[in-house]
Amino acid sequence: MGIIAWILIGLLAGAIAKLLMPGKDPGGIIITMLIGIAGGLLGGWLGKVIFGVDSIDGFFDLSTWVAAIVGSLILLALYRLITGNRRSHRHA
Repeated sequence: MGIIAWILIGLLAGAIAKLLMPGKDPGGIIITMLIGIAGGLLGGWLGKVIFGVDSIDGFFDLSTWVAAIVGSLILLALYRLITGNRRSHRHA
C-alpha cells in the first residue's frame, strides 16, 4: 500500500480508537491523527512479529483495519498514561 493509503487508514483508525476509548486528550485532533497513523504501523508490525501473519494485506482487508485500530488503541493508552502523569505533577 502507498503512503496515502496508510495516512487515510491511520486517520480513520485514530478516530475509531478515540470513539472506543473516549475521554479528554490534551493534544486535540492533530495528536489523535498522528497517533492513528503511528498506530496503524505499530499494529501491522505487532501482527507480523507476534502472530507471524501479514496483517497488512490491502486497504479493504479486515486484518489491516483491526491491526491499525489495535495499534492506535495501544498508542492512545500510552499517550494518556504519559501526559496524565505529566499533567498531575504540574499541578501538585
